[in-house]
Amino acid sequence: MATAHESVHAYAPHADKAVIDKMASTYRLVLSNRDASLVSASDPAELKTVRENFLKKKLGLTQSDAELDAAIKDVLAQMKDGKANPRLAVYYLLAEKFDKLDVFKS
Repeated sequence: MATAHESVHAYAPHADKAVIDKMASTYRLVLSNRDASLVSASDPAELKTVRENFLKKKLGLTQSDAELDAAIKDVLAQMKDGKANPRLAVYYLLAEKFDKLDVFKS
């Protein structure tokens, strides 16, 4: 299994190592479970969880559900390479897309 840095750098080679470390620490529990460490692009409940718990609660975004869902869809399309969608990479790319990486800077 890829390390946190490898999973993010595969999709964002320029990713900030300190941000990845903070995200990995924040989501350590969920990342420890193989199934939960991945985002299923075909599971509506999973996508709702990403929108509600990560985008709205963690990042504090207030855009419409439609806008947030479109952003999730865009990120997952960007990652469409036949591999699993690592949650940490999805979260990093979404935070970057909304210019919210500072949420994970100490």
